[in-house]
Amino acid sequence: MKILLSVLSLCLIISCHKETKTKLQNKSSEGIGNLKKDSAKIQNDSIKTVDDIKKEYSILNTLLTSKKLDSTSFNYNCDEREGEIVLYYQNKKLKIVKDFYSEHSHFSSSTKYFVNNDHVFFIFKEDTSWNFDGGTPEKPITKDDITEKRIYLQNGNAIQCLEKEYSIRSVGNNPDPDKITNKETKCDIGELMKNYQSILKNKDKKGEIKCL
Repeated sequence: MKILLSVLSLCLIISCHKETKTKLQNKSSEGIGNLKKDSAKIQNDSIKTVDDIKKEYSILNTLLTSKKLDSTSFNYNCDEREGEIVLYYQNKKLKIVKDFYSEHSHFSSSTKYFVNNDHVFFIFKEDTSWNFDGGTPEKPITKDDITEKRIYLQNGNAIQCLEKEYSIRSVGNNPDPDKITNKETKCDIGELMKNYQSILKNKDKKGEIKCL
């Protein structure tokens, strides 16, 4: 009798253990399924607000700085403007386009177009001009005057434009650009988008071309 009770108790324990394990596996599967659904939702939802743009920009910029994107590039030389175009891809989908050029030796410009589903949703443009700012012929002091522009787009139209200006000297204390407040401005993105379309037309070129 005692042996029979022991066997029944053992069977009951094994049965409960299997049931608990099955429930845990089901919950785990549901959790993974929900994560996949949420991920798909994020990918499929369109970028509608400035906050959405900031989140998507942060994701792509992290991939860029950590060198997780594939890239192709070509150079151009147009009169006194010498530049390089770099196109960044994730799973063969265009994500970022960078246009950097220098002009007249004292000016350079960098424009990054951030892309989602073949549409530009954010543009970051940084223009830098430099000049001498004192010092001696042996040890001249230089000053970079920098203008940053941040343009948030929806359906091809600018919905917010921010700008900040500051100077960086080769000696002395300099401001922290991240602590400088952006000013909201009006902006015309016509030329920037025209340049972007020209880049796309030449994106498969190799080596150096003349003008975009």
